[in-house]
Amino acid sequence: MQNSDKPALKVLLCSPRGFCAGVVRAIESVERALSVYGPPVYVRHEIVHNRYVVEALRGKGAVFVEDLSEIPDTDAPVIFSAHGVAQSVLAEAARRHLFALDATCPLVTKVHREAQIHYRRGREILLIGHSGHPEVIGTLGQLPPGAINLIESVADAASFVPRDAGSLAYVTQTTLSVQDTAEIVALLKRRFPAIAGPSKDDICYATTNRQDAVKCVAPMVDAMIVVGSPNSSNSQRLTEVARRAGCARAALVQRAADIDWDTFAGIERLGITAGASAPEVLVEEIIDAFAERYAISIETVSTAEEDMFFPLPRALRETQAAE
Repeated sequence: MQNSDKPALKVLLCSPRGFCAGVVRAIESVERALSVYGPPVYVRHEIVHNRYVVEALRGKGAVFVEDLSEIPDTDAPVIFSAHGVAQSVLAEAARRHLFALDATCPLVTKVHREAQIHYRRGREILLIGHSGHPEVIGTLGQLPPGAINLIESVADAASFVPRDAGSLAYVTQTTLSVQDTAEIVALLKRRFPAIAGPSKDDICYATTNRQDAVKCVAPMVDAMIVVGSPNSSNSQRLTEVARRAGCARAALVQRAADIDWDTFAGIERLGITAGASAPEVLVEEIIDAFAERYAISIETVSTAEEDMFFPLPRALRETQAAE
């Protein structure tokens, strides 16, 4: 029974939201390695960009490092995060005979392969993405220095001067704003009609689906919460998409304790979504926090169905088969 002393709040839950197939694969890779080999399991960079997930895995025996130099000579598994790594990292792991398990999202690996093919065909490559993001660092590191040029904005696309306008190609980071990327690509195609691009968009299905759901819900609510971490690119983009779609009060929130309640004062309709690396338990935690202050009713707004599945890295699949 609803408490009549509480103001009413309609919660619109975006669907799809939360974990994507690549994130599930990466987390399960760490959990499976811990189960089969026992701790420690070393993980280069946060396996996914979510503090709750990382801390939970750390509590089970995962050791997170930013560089392979932090890992002692060991037979323990060393897992590469979902964001992907440069070829130099793979080479260093091989040189040290580390037991490396690559949990790079297959959709990121697809971008790496596209870049490598363009390079073999003699094309100058543009990478649309955000400087310093681990996925971008990994993609840049697939080829020799200077082979890939980073394009972060429409201004970058407008000022870029190619070596040969007839021999260009572009790839993109998988977690970008669909609209922003489309504007950059449109400008590049106007300037360089012969530029080669991916046969299918590099922005991953999960990023696109989550942004589409937010675009649908944002105009219908007074405020929007995006559950996710500040260093999560796809979560940051969801917040931007919500504001652009008409919800000025859109906030990126890691978990319930981080809610700024003044931001949500006086609302009657609230949208909630979650970035692709945010677990559903944090969405439930935030709904519970609002339920303490409001008489809530919940409606799910679904704009797509997802059934994507990525198998674990081969070495971990073989341990499953042996059971």
